[in-house]
Amino acid sequence: MGAMIRAMRWRFDPLSLAWAVALFVVLVLLATVGARWGWVRSFFGDVLAVVWVYFVFKTVIGARVLPLALAALGVGLAVELGQYIASTLHLHIPNRALRIVLGSTADWWDVLAYMIGFAAVLAIEGLLRGKGLRAARPRASAP
Repeated sequence: MGAMIRAMRWRFDPLSLAWAVALFVVLVLLATVGARWGWVRSFFGDVLAVVWVYFVFKTVIGARVLPLALAALGVGLAVELGQYIASTLHLHIPNRALRIVLGSTADWWDVLAYMIGFAAVLAIEGLLRGKGLRAARPRASAP
């Protein structure tokens, strides 16, 4: 794992930024317009959240797919752990917008959604590499 971390380099990837912005717009639409869509909004939103975090990381970090995908999954799991701890300690986030973004109830379905998002990232990147649309190794920017 240490070798994977040492292989990470700062860089800027405009295509990943475009994907991150597009996914952010979809997530905002799901949180607002899709508020009445029930489980579709919450479950699919959690799947997309992991994919979005992956593309945010990929915008500025040149690294292999697996470490970035694991980091994105880790962010989702950390949010879920925070929700669990907050509910166990009876803490309440007073800001409504922050409560919507971070959620307020820990749920095993959310963990499943994060895992599906992680698998989706691996599948998408695998398909892109299989078609030769991406380089096999990330390119680091000049210091």
